[in-house]
Amino acid sequence: MGTITLSIDDGTEQDFRRLVEKILGKRKGALGEAATEAMKIWIREKTQEEIARDALELTEKAYHLGARRYTSRKDLYDR
Repeated sequence: MGTITLSIDDGTEQDFRRLVEKILGKRKGALGEAATEAMKIWIREKTQEEIARDALELTEKAYHLGARRYTSRKDLYDR
């Protein structure tokens, strides 16, 4: 388990602590549990954004699929 020291503006800290206390209570480790959950959500969101960005880049690439070797549907099917 790692230790991170963060500097957060006072308003955000107070709101976060108030919400953690409301949802998880004043038990030991509640603040760390909530911070861990928040970080996991942030990581998942940023990862999905990266996946979407990579997918868009792939769709923007042009692919050469070869030359057209038929002039009509009849050339494709002998019926």
